Amino acid sequence: MAMAVSSGAAAVFVFLSCVWRFCAGTADGQREVSLNGKWQLANANGSLSFPAEVPGCVHSALLKQGYIQDPYFRFNDVAYRWIALDNWTYTTRFSVSSHLRLKKKMVLVLQGVDTVASISLNGITVGKTENMFCRYDFAVGDLLKDGENVLKVSLISPVLYASERSKAHSAYSVPPDCPPNVQKGECHVNFIRKEQSSFSWDWGPSFPTMGLWKGVSLEAYDVLQLVHLSSVPFYNARLSWWSVEVELHVEAAEPTNGRVVVSVPELSSQHTFQARFLPGKTKNMYTLHINTSSQVKLWWPNGHGDQPFYRLHVTCFLDGPITLSAESKVYFRTVELIQEPIIVSPGLSFYFRINGKPIFLKGSNWIPAHSFQDLVTPDVLRNLLQSAVDANMNAVRVWGGGVYEQDLFYSLCDQMGIMIWQDFMFACALYPTEDDFLQTVREEVVQQVRRLRSHPSIVVWSGNNENEAALATDWFSIPAARRPTYLKDYVTLYVTTIKAVVQEEDRSRPFLVSSPTNGAESEREGWVAANPYDPHYGDTHYYNYNQDCWDWKSFPRTRFGSEYGFQSWPSFSTLQGVSVAEDWSYDSEFTEHRQHHESGNQQMLLQAGFHFHLPNSSEPLKRYKDTLYLTQVMQAQCVKTQTEFYRRSQSEIIEGKGHTMGALYWQLNDIWQAPSWSSIEFGGKWKMLHYFARDFFAPLLPVGFEDGGSLLIYAVSDLSDDVKVKAVVSAYAWSRLDPVCTVTSETAVVRGVSATAIFKQPVDALLAACGNCTRLTCLLVFHLDDGSGPQGPTNHLFLSSPKEARGIRRANITATVQESETGYSITLRSNAIAPFVWLDVGNIPGRFSSNGFLMVSANRTVGFFPWGPTSVDNLSRALTVTSLGNIY
Repeated sequence: MAMAVSSGAAAVFVFLSCVWRFCAGTADGQREVSLNGKWQLANANGSLSFPAEVPGCVHSALLKQGYIQDPYFRFNDVAYRWIALDNWTYTTRFSVSSHLRLKKKMVLVLQGVDTVASISLNGITVGKTENMFCRYDFAVGDLLKDGENVLKVSLISPVLYASERSKAHSAYSVPPDCPPNVQKGECHVNFIRKEQSSFSWDWGPSFPTMGLWKGVSLEAYDVLQLVHLSSVPFYNARLSWWSVEVELHVEAAEPTNGRVVVSVPELSSQHTFQARFLPGKTKNMYTLHINTSSQVKLWWPNGHGDQPFYRLHVTCFLDGPITLSAESKVYFRTVELIQEPIIVSPGLSFYFRINGKPIFLKGSNWIPAHSFQDLVTPDVLRNLLQSAVDANMNAVRVWGGGVYEQDLFYSLCDQMGIMIWQDFMFACALYPTEDDFLQTVREEVVQQVRRLRSHPSIVVWSGNNENEAALATDWFSIPAARRPTYLKDYVTLYVTTIKAVVQEEDRSRPFLVSSPTNGAESEREGWVAANPYDPHYGDTHYYNYNQDCWDWKSFPRTRFGSEYGFQSWPSFSTLQGVSVAEDWSYDSEFTEHRQHHESGNQQMLLQAGFHFHLPNSSEPLKRYKDTLYLTQVMQAQCVKTQTEFYRRSQSEIIEGKGHTMGALYWQLNDIWQAPSWSSIEFGGKWKMLHYFARDFFAPLLPVGFEDGGSLLIYAVSDLSDDVKVKAVVSAYAWSRLDPVCTVTSETAVVRGVSATAIFKQPVDALLAACGNCTRLTCLLVFHLDDGSGPQGPTNHLFLSSPKEARGIRRANITATVQESETGYSITLRSNAIAPFVWLDVGNIPGRFSSNGFLMVSANRTVGFFPWGPTSVDNLSRALTVTSLGNIY
């Protein structure tokens, strides 16, 4: 492992957030002139020419000017394929003051170009770009002139570029050539350094974007320019003190002497360093020892503590009156990835320890929030990440086929206590290893690690998504004679290049070469393990759409589940805006077109059919809506079963497997309105799965399951302190609202961060004691109680498939909406037990306090928290209530 630190290590690595900014006014007169705003955009032959915003992309500019409809509407992803096959040029005209042009250095900075472009200023080419994930700087002082200057960014088709690069790689193929036909995508995305999913994925459309997706500016200075500031604290456990390693990246026009003062005033810590800055770009390191008399407050993941920060100040006093200063937030925390032998189990542990405390990672996987990154607004990011926190998540994995997210994303995760498993942007493919490709990858990794390494939220780097597994299990049918070539390329890219750069730039957090991986064991086997899915090591990805997901024994008892899940369709209100009436059928052309996973629509019905009758209304629109609802029921129940299995497996080893310490389901968010594995629909609406996640990720949770004919209930705790609880189990007959009987376990001590069995009884004996109860006529409902009342969510266990249950009645549920202090309350009244009660208010944005629940009482009140203005009348008109009995 790159940075697996044993429990006895003297030095543990920590982070501080580097959301840094220049302080107002520098004596050097360093100036930045933004070139963002209105540009002119034209295609290759000039038939289209129109204003375009920067930052932005061609697709969003065409949409804004009315040349195209919503790209997400119906079949427009295919209809607008022509956009990415054309070449496009951005042009802006600007003037520079004579005072600014007298500066010794003038640099054109392009923070993000998507992707392959030639840059010219006043008709002279100043450079080229080829990597969406890199910042590009070009010296332009000699090219600027009085009056008007013309800057052009000429982009070439990423699809054609990737194809040409693939053809040029004639020695051997680099698979896969193209995505599966069901994805309706473009080919050879592994030959271009841009968002891999922009050429299509099994949950997203093909929109190979082009544009200036980040800002453009001119930066001018005379003596010294501060390019970047980052800081990494280290904790010496042996000596019990902290130090902060500060890294200044500067560019000097001439040799310059000076002093650098680094301080954290709140911790009474400051030190002055003598400095000499040589011409050009240099990296300068300074270590600040934190005053040992100061009490450092630590950053904790969500649910385990607060996220306090301090202010780091850096001031450069240069020769004469010149001063540069900057500041950043400082978050202190330690991170360790523990891979150690486990008693009575082959293999190694795999878990994260934050500030010395083992943490079970609860969360999901993050994909790009939109096909067009300029449309990912701060509100979108805040809503999605707050939704993760509201569902008791403490981690997300930024998946390796998307983008390195914008700065705000990481800052929000810092503030919210969301740990990040950060992939590098390589996914489900092999990649070329020519020198020029490796060079741009090297620069990409350097820049991204420097940009992100100071965020405490990032707890691990991972080199790629599923590429170790692709080689190990021969996804691409590579002939045996050629296998050594591809293995060599794999090691060259991810170990010799990416891993080496990460360790040079960031000694402070663990690095994994892939996900899934066997971690240290994969390294021992030459970086590609014989079986990267081995549950005795590392992390696993697991999907099975044909096996009954209610059977917990079908899931791998892994050390860490970093990907798993099931598809569902979004709600009708989400689909309605991108479809028309003829599309509203499960066998429509639109339904088939929107599904990018082979046989995905059929797999959802197959899985649902194991336990539910499929919708059979004679009214087509109702049957369609009922089917959408049932796919969400199926998904929620499947992911609940698997996640609860992982959470209860954290404290035990069974047949050599267990000690599971992470559950990150696939996936959190959607990129468009379509079926996917997400728990949040495009637009932010919670699916039933997300409401279930709020419960199955609760800090204290009862998990019930049947094994060998017995009911077992585990108390799963993420709490820091031990708790004393008992299990309260009630049997309900499907035909009545009152419990048939209730039994209570003995009180048990449940340690913090553990799963403890607190109840065990044969199911048949339990039912017999209840009287008129059988597996077909009754279900079980249970919760934890600490003597003062229920603790954590109430859970349930079906003793038979609902489609086989006897006595289920079609519930008549009425709803009354009222305004409350925190939003709105909805009082429900039911005349029967109602499984999977689903409240929907259409397009009114907001979320409920609970949804998709089992209603076993005559009355229940649910809160609704709107994300914008609404009213009792609006909610009352929009509200629909569905339960399982309503769809038959």
